[in-house]
Amino acid sequence: MSDVVVIYTDGGADPNPGIGGWAALLRYGDKEKVLTGNHPKTTNNRMELQAAIEALRALRRPCDVEFHTDSQYVRRGITEGVEKWAAAGWKTKSGRPIPNADLWQELRVLANRHTINWHWVQGHSGDPANERVDQLARQARLEITPRVDLSMDALRLYLRASCKGNPGPGVWAVKLESRGEWSGYSGGERATTNNRMELMAAIEGLRLISTGDRVQVFTTSDYLYQGATRWVQGWIAGGWHKKDGQPVANADLWRVLVELSSQRQVEWVNAKGQRFEGLERAGELLAIA
Repeated sequence: MSDVVVIYTDGGADPNPGIGGWAALLRYGDKEKVLTGNHPKTTNNRMELQAAIEALRALRRPCDVEFHTDSQYVRRGITEGVEKWAAAGWKTKSGRPIPNADLWQELRVLANRHTINWHWVQGHSGDPANERVDQLARQARLEITPRVDLSMDALRLYLRASCKGNPGPGVWAVKLESRGEWSGYSGGERATTNNRMELMAAIEGLRLISTGDRVQVFTTSDYLYQGATRWVQGWIAGGWHKKDGQPVANADLWRVLVELSSQRQVEWVNAKGQRFEGLERAGELLAIA
């Protein structure tokens, strides 16, 4: 039996920050152990660090470890940054606290118990073990992700958008489901951005909905979902300027979307990472557009 432990870890949050999950795969000879966990409000980096911590915490004695992660944040932090941060009292050169210092301190203590070779693996490149922990981390996150309540008395609007270049030619597509009946619409611009296409999909989709009607809007765009559910009220209060005084990007479209949303009963659904027939239909329409 080999005396080397091989570890693969992954973690992430969706949106970021948001609901997170992590996973670790440990192999020692012909034995294998899987660890997973989640958190209701966290970040990508904290989940990557938590996965590494839990993997090393599972080792009961000092080991030789081949550690694989697709996070450069973790690999570079533990091999290049952590000792410098510890020596500086976990402060940056400007005197600010090191982000996620609590987890870095814990990981440093655990890592120093072992002899570890830290390897970076490019994510989604076909490495079977990396793909496996990616899937396990996603499953862990979905375990505490609220399920979408598909209301029978609400219209359902599914949005898709794409852009080649930034700016570049872009297209949007929507599929509207009403009592089992489907209709689809699409459009585009020659020089635009992906975010503007996401907004155009929402705007043109809501224009199909009568004033006062209830609609569930499904989007895979963090920008659109977070903007519509969290950021927009702050933008309005700030006169369409951000906290740093800079104007809000795409404010012309956001204003239209806010007005349309206020005239309808809109429930925004973050559908990223989930499978819905309407999104697949919208994707097919997007490909044609």
